[in-house]
Amino acid sequence: MAPSRRILARPRPRGFTLLELLVVVAIIALLAAYVGPKYFSQVGKSEQAVARSQMAAFARAVGAYRLDVGSFPSTEEGLEALLVKPANAARWNGPYLEKTVPPDPWGRPYQYRSPGTDGSDFEITSLGKDGQPGGEGDAADLNHR
Repeated sequence: MAPSRRILARPRPRGFTLLELLVVVAIIALLAAYVGPKYFSQVGKSEQAVARSQMAAFARAVGAYRLDVGSFPSTEEGLEALLVKPANAARWNGPYLEKTVPPDPWGRPYQYRSPGTDGSDFEITSLGKDGQPGGEGDAADLNHR
């Protein structure tokens, strides 16, 4: 008895149908639509956390500057007074920062004022993502007083 052709023939592998591929693509798109906004909102929060951390480090350096010199850097001297001795700072014992003053996480310089706008000794500000005064969310100004 000879084996029939049906037994010897192996089934040919079949690919996915167009409908099956469209269903998979739709599921992936729905997952991306759900997860994407949550992921990108976390990125904005991390940028704000970095800015707050940097401003706190600058504030500690400004405090050390004041202990040595007896006054805060002027608005004109700015944060650069933490790196380079100002002409009128006889007891300057810096540099008070290890590296140059970095830009904020959005690539713009931090703003320094002494005295601060609310009567505080000094104020360090980042204008946020939009680079404009005011704003909400990621675009909100960040201040350290």
